[in-house]
Amino acid sequence: MVVDGVSSVWREEARLKSRVARVELVGKRVWLCQPVTFMNASGEAVRAVMDFYKIGLGQVMVTVDDADLALGRIRMRPGGGTSGGHHGLDSIERILGTREFARQRVGIGRVAGGPRDIAGYVLGRFGPDEQAVLSQVLDRARRQLECWLAHGVQRAMNQFNGAVDASETKDNE
Repeated sequence: MVVDGVSSVWREEARLKSRVARVELVGKRVWLCQPVTFMNASGEAVRAVMDFYKIGLGQVMVTVDDADLALGRIRMRPGGGTSGGHHGLDSIERILGTREFARQRVGIGRVAGGPRDIAGYVLGRFGPDEQAVLSQVLDRARRQLECWLAHGVQRAMNQFNGAVDASETKDNE
């Protein structure tokens, strides 16, 4: 949803296992990629796009949903750390052979006390009461990506990591 808001013109590239869009953001030409693989094979698409367009690891930003962050929170990191059980990140780490790529996590929350297998929840729709926060967090995530492109990961983290409204959203414990 974050990158869908950046471009409305996508083309499917079977050889890249992705939908791609070329856009200009903050004066830079950028390739957006949405894998069309299963999530646990996302790394195949990321590697194919990187190889085809000759994109270096330092130029990659992976944006993912995160059920362990409350809806309304975003968190960007320069790399490292663990996947936190996110199968898409697991795949990317495995295929690239490193955890050293930037990532942006967009909180979608989780059903309190719900089962660990959350595929149905992740693929479901947001409720009417969540739409206002969702709209704000998607806008904030897009602005964070623009800041990353213009000023680097450190400034983007410092300026945008956190909740869209800290009084209404908290990390899920």
